[in-house]
Amino acid sequence: MKTYYLDQPGSLDNLAMRETPTPTPGAREVLMRVHATSLNYRDLGLALGTYKSPSMPLPLVPMSDGAGEIVAVGNGVTRVKVGDRVAGIFHQGWIGGPRRPEHPVGDLGGGIHGMLSEYVVLSEDGVVVIPEQLSFEEAATLPCAAVTAWNTLQVQRPLQAGETVLVQGSGGVSLFALQFAKLAGARVIATSSSDERLERMRALGADELVNYTTHPAWEDEVRALTGRRGVDLIVEVVGSMTQSLKCIRTGGRIGMVGQRGGQGVPASFGMIVGRHITVYGIGVGSRDDFEAMNRAIAMNNLKPVVDRVFAFEEAREAYRHLKDRAHFGKIVIAGPRGK
Repeated sequence: MKTYYLDQPGSLDNLAMRETPTPTPGAREVLMRVHATSLNYRDLGLALGTYKSPSMPLPLVPMSDGAGEIVAVGNGVTRVKVGDRVAGIFHQGWIGGPRRPEHPVGDLGGGIHGMLSEYVVLSEDGVVVIPEQLSFEEAATLPCAAVTAWNTLQVQRPLQAGETVLVQGSGGVSLFALQFAKLAGARVIATSSSDERLERMRALGADELVNYTTHPAWEDEVRALTGRRGVDLIVEVVGSMTQSLKCIRTGGRIGMVGQRGGQGVPASFGMIVGRHITVYGIGVGSRDDFEAMNRAIAMNNLKPVVDRVFAFEEAREAYRHLKDRAHFGKIVIAGPRGK
C-alpha cells in the first residue's frame, strides 16, 4: 500500500510516499481503506516544526482527518462491520465526557500515526459512522475542525437561539462554527481580510461582515454591530485576546481554539474576572461529541465547504496550498485510487 511519512519536521520536502505492507487488524481493531483525508493548520505546523508534539513518533504517518470504509475487522469487533463508511476520531482514547488525565494520549497524526495512507488500522472505538449524504471528501473534513467548532458552540455551554457569535477568518473551524451557529438560530458576525471571502461567508449565512484590514480596530466595529452590548460567544482562533475582550459582552464566553495569528494572549485577567467572562480551552472533542455533531449534520443536510481536492500523489502541493492561505474551506487529499 502507499503511505506518506514525515521523516523529520522542518520542511515539506521531508514528506515522502513509500510502499509498505498492508496491515492486518488485531482483536477489536478494524482495517480502514482511506478514501480521503483533509488538512488542518496543525498538520502544516507539525511538518514545518512550528507545532510541537512531544510524543510524536518519527518517521510519522501524518494527518489527523480521514474518511473511508471498513474492509476487514479483527476478533471481537461489534461497533462497526465491513462495508461501513467511517471516519477516525481525533483523540483515539477520548470516548465521552470531559477530557481527563486518564484518557490515553492518542491524537492521530501527532502522538500516533495518522491517516495519510491507503489503509490504516484503528481501534473499533476510534471510528464513527459518517452521515449518508456526505461524500468521503466531505466527511474527511469533520474529525478536527468540525468537532472543534461543535464543541465550542454546543458542548461547553449550548448556544441559544438569538445569541450572537463572532467567527474569525474563513478557516475550517470558523466556517463550521458559522454553519453550526446558524443551525442553532444564532446571529453571526464574521471577520476576514478579504471582502470576497466575506461575501462567501454571507452566502453561508453570516449576518454581519467586518473586514479587519479595512478596520484594524475590528473590535469597535463588532461592538457597534451589537449596539455596544457585545457578542455572546467568540470562537477565538487567532489569539487576539485583547481585542476579543473589548467586544465580548459582560457574562459572555470565549472558546480558545488557537492563536494562528501568533499574537500571544496578553489578556487582562482583571477584565475577565470583573466582567464575569468565561474563557475555555478547546481540544477538539470526544467520540460522543463527534456522533452528536453527525446527527445534527444528517438532520439538517449540512454540507462542509471543500476548497479543493488534490490527488494522493499531490500531497506536498496540498500542504503548500494550505501554507499559502489562498483557500476558502477545507483542503482535501483523495486516496491513492480516488473514490
